[in-house]
Amino acid sequence: MRKFLIVIEKAGNNYSAYSPDVLGCATTGKTREETKRNMIEALEFHLEGLVEDGDPIPESESTAEYIMVNEPQLTTSVSAAIRS
Repeated sequence: MRKFLIVIEKAGNNYSAYSPDVLGCATTGKTREETKRNMIEALEFHLEGLVEDGDPIPESESTAEYIMVNEPQLTTSVSAAIRS
């Protein structure tokens, strides 16, 4: 059994998924859970094809991490005419 990172993205009315370590393997689904199940099936099928063709199974090297970034601040400027 191998572990692969998958990315699930919202795509209009459904979801899509891919693995950055397994090029050409992607799927869709109506929900995140369905998409995850579909991706497991797609990866297993894809990896079986690689083995049948004598190609190596790619190593799982990708990682994911959330990072914090500063939000841009809305600035306003005021201009005024000063009369003497």
